[in-house]
Amino acid sequence: MSHTCRIELDGKSYDFPVVEGTENELAIDVSALRDRTGYITLDDGYGNTGSCKSAITYIDGDQGILRYRGIPIEQLAANSSFVETAWLVIWGRLPTPADRERFRELLTENQMMHESLRSHFEGFPPNAHPMAILSAMINAMSCYEPGIMEIEDDTILERAAARLISKVRTIAAASYKMSVGQPLIYPRTDYKYCENFLHMMFSIPYSDYEPTPEVARALNLFLILHADHEQNCSTSTVRMVASSGANMYASCAAGVCALWGPLHGGANVAVVEMLEFIRQSGMNVAEYVSRVKAKDSKLRLMGFGHRVYKNFDPRSKILKEASDQMLAGMNINDPLLDIARQLEEVALQDPYFIERKLYPNVDFYSGIILRAMGIPLNMFTVMFAMGRVPGWIANWKEIHDDPKSRIYRPRQLYVGSTLRDFVPRNLR
Repeated sequence: MSHTCRIELDGKSYDFPVVEGTENELAIDVSALRDRTGYITLDDGYGNTGSCKSAITYIDGDQGILRYRGIPIEQLAANSSFVETAWLVIWGRLPTPADRERFRELLTENQMMHESLRSHFEGFPPNAHPMAILSAMINAMSCYEPGIMEIEDDTILERAAARLISKVRTIAAASYKMSVGQPLIYPRTDYKYCENFLHMMFSIPYSDYEPTPEVARALNLFLILHADHEQNCSTSTVRMVASSGANMYASCAAGVCALWGPLHGGANVAVVEMLEFIRQSGMNVAEYVSRVKAKDSKLRLMGFGHRVYKNFDPRSKILKEASDQMLAGMNINDPLLDIARQLEEVALQDPYFIERKLYPNVDFYSGIILRAMGIPLNMFTVMFAMGRVPGWIANWKEIHDDPKSRIYRPRQLYVGSTLRDFVPRNLR
């Protein structure tokens, strides 16, 4: 049964179709609004605007639901790997054993950087932010295999996706090594995806770092939980750039830049900065929480609550369990992690936060996990980007595969000066 929405403007009535998604989400299709009425809609920040139809990720913020291609995030976290999840997100189905083996081989084949790319790192100052390096290097590496830029079939797309997903961890680790003045470490063919990244991050020529299963599992979960998250700022940026016909690498490099913003990818950084502030201030956790609740307080409880999830963030439950298991197997003496545990306990029992549904979110636990792994603070957003690459590729693919796709071109409501004349320089 079809539904319509009637809009009355200037004494005239216009009917617009109501469309329904597969999860019963309803939307008013105003694609023809301007052509039919001369009006546009105004929605600052696109909070009520569906910018596209997508079959990748479903979120129900009220119910705390997150699904990739229809599969609950809880099932993927319990049963899948990041590589398998990446395939699912991009291709829309779980890989067969043959698919997994072929994709694994492509990841291994493409994990090395071109040797000429290594010299690019020397052009950055030692204090360059790893996100700046990551964005630049994703664009740079596309120059070394121009034949893969024109994606004409799924075989080329699979190779391009594997190349980007594999090399992004090599670039990320190399950017860290350059920042601390250590030699770049080559990847190993006998390590899985997460173990290999940790090896490239923390090994040195005379001592190999060997990650424990708990650390590798926690990183694997971190990447799975960040693989996609519907039309967030960076993903929308990737789709915007892709709609112009830009290649996959340029589009994903733009996603890195959008993610770099502290309001998007920097939330787990803010969590650790908050913990450091509490430690340096000498306040105990109860006092800090009390100050957060005070009227007109400038202090904030970072890592609690979520713009989309109005009840709980399903990813936070998964990472909490992983962080508990990881820390139990590590002999870490870190006052910031102690403060985090105390903060979690106080906030979860305080009626103020319970009534407002300010539960620990994924950023709270990911900040704890990354710090415990030894990942430096300026690499946190890079880790987020590594996990989000499959989602960016999948959204780029949706644009690329749609024969009706056209360049994105939002409208605006002009509020500037009305018509006025140019004033000659001698009269200004």
